[in-house]
Amino acid sequence: MSVTTGGVVAAQHVKAAEIGAAVLEDGGDAVDAAVAVSFAMGVLEPWMSGPAGGGAMMIWREEEQKAYALTYGMKSPKALDTNAFPLAKDGKAADLFPWKSVVGDKNVQGPLSIAVPGTVAGTSKAHEAFGKMPWNELLKPAIREAKAGLRVDWYAALVIASGTRALSADSDAAAMFLEDGQWPTIAGWTALSEKRISLSKVASTLTQLGEAGAQDFYTGDIAAAMTKDVLDKGGFLSMEDLADYSVDFEEALEIPYRGSRILATPTLTAGPTLADTLGQLEDMFDPEQAPNPETFQSYAKALQASYKRRLESMGDQDAPHSPSCTTHFSIVDRHGNMVSMTQTLLSLFGSRVVSPSTGFLMNNGVMWFDPEPGHPNSLAPNKRCLMNVCPVIGEKGDKRFALGASGGRKIMPAVMHLSSFMTDFDMSLEDAFHHPRMDVSGGDAIIADEDLSPEIIAALSKDNQVATTKRTVFPYAFACPAGVMREKGKNMGCTEIMSPWGDAVSERTK
Repeated sequence: MSVTTGGVVAAQHVKAAEIGAAVLEDGGDAVDAAVAVSFAMGVLEPWMSGPAGGGAMMIWREEEQKAYALTYGMKSPKALDTNAFPLAKDGKAADLFPWKSVVGDKNVQGPLSIAVPGTVAGTSKAHEAFGKMPWNELLKPAIREAKAGLRVDWYAALVIASGTRALSADSDAAAMFLEDGQWPTIAGWTALSEKRISLSKVASTLTQLGEAGAQDFYTGDIAAAMTKDVLDKGGFLSMEDLADYSVDFEEALEIPYRGSRILATPTLTAGPTLADTLGQLEDMFDPEQAPNPETFQSYAKALQASYKRRLESMGDQDAPHSPSCTTHFSIVDRHGNMVSMTQTLLSLFGSRVVSPSTGFLMNNGVMWFDPEPGHPNSLAPNKRCLMNVCPVIGEKGDKRFALGASGGRKIMPAVMHLSSFMTDFDMSLEDAFHHPRMDVSGGDAIIADEDLSPEIIAALSKDNQVATTKRTVFPYAFACPAGVMREKGKNMGCTEIMSPWGDAVSERTK
C-alpha cells in the first residue's frame, strides 16, 4: 500500500478507482471524484449498484472541519397496493428473517418490488454543494465504459451465472445478460477472451443525463421513459413519485469512543446501531497491544445486543432468499476532503428487471419492508426504506479515516471491527484490513474467520454457536470494505483483500 501526498480512491473495481483518481489529478474535489466513481461503478458492476438504486454518504470538509451526512435511500411508490403482496402460508421466510414470505416473492423480484430510486438525487445534491467540475464531465468516464461494453471475465461470468434463473424471468434482463437463456460462456481453459455485453442503451441514457442534468432523471425524458417501462411491466413507479423525491443534508451522528470520534449517518441506516455497539464496547474491555479473546467476546456481546434492539425497534431490512449486493468506495483528496459512499440495488441484480428504454437495472427496494402489517418497518405506500449501509468518517489524534462496506447486514460489524482496530489498537489501515474478523449480525451463529487464533475461537465458542470459514473470493462470508486514511498530510487507501476487482489508486503527483 503506497503512501502519498496526493488523493486516493479505494473502490470495489480498479477501473472505477482509476477514474476517480484521474478526476483528482484534473483538480477535482473528493466529491467530484465520488460522482464519477458512482456512475462508473453502475456500469462496471451493474448487478451491485446503479442510477436506479439508492444509498448514503458521509462527507468531510477539511477547511470547515465539518462532516455532512446525506441519505438517499429508496422510497415505496405512492400507488403501492399492499394487497398485491399476499402472505404465503409457510410461515417465516427463513431462519434469519423475522417476517413472513410473500406469495411468489413479489416483494423481492419483479416489477412490483421496484421502489423510487435515490442515487442520482444524492450524487447531484453533493455535487451542487461541493463539486468543482462540470456534471457533464464527471459522467463521461462512465459513458466511455458503457460504450465499450461490460467485459465478461471469470468473475463477471460467475456473478451472472449465480443470477441466471432470476434474470430469465424478465425478457429485457435476459436479453442483456444471458445467451439463449444461459449465462455467457467465456474463454476456454488456456484461451484469452474479450467477450463483452453491450451497454449501448446505458451509454445513451447517461449521455442524456450528463447533458440535461440530474433533474432529467426525476422530471424529464429519462423519468418518462423509465416509469413507462415499469408501469408497462406491472409495477407501481410513477412520474409523480420521481418528481416528489428529494434529499437534504443532515447533521452527522457523532459517536465519541475512547478519545476518538466516529461520524455516521443518523437515520434510516446502520449508523445508530453502530453508535449502540460502540457505546457498549467502551465499558467492556481495555485495549491491549492486539485484539485478544476478551476483545472478540466483547465484540460479540455488543453486536448481539445492538442487533436485537435494531430488529425489535427498527425492523429487519434484509430480504428473504436474497443476498444483499452493494458497493462502497472511499475517497480522500490532496486537501484532506473525504467521501465515504455506499450505493446499492439491494439484491444481486436488484429486482432483476431492466428498463429497456434506459438500459438500467431497477432496484428492489420494496423488499426492505416487512410485508406483515403492524410491525416496525411494515410495508406501506410513500415510505422511506430502512438501509443497512454504514459509511463513516473516523478520527483519532492526527489520524482521520473514511470507511464503509458492502454486504447487507454484515456491513456494520465490519465497520465496527475496522474502527476499533484503528482506534483501540492503533493499527494502520493496511493492518486493520488484513486482520481476520467475524460476523455477528442477528443470526443464530457467529461466523468467524478461521485465521483468528484458536484462543479467540475457543473463547467465542463458550457462550455461542460458532461456525468458522475461509475468507474467500466468492461468496463473501464477511462484508467487503473499502477505506482511506489521512495522517500528517499523507494519504493511503485499502480495499477488501479478497476482492477480485477492488483496489486503491493514487492520483499521480507532479
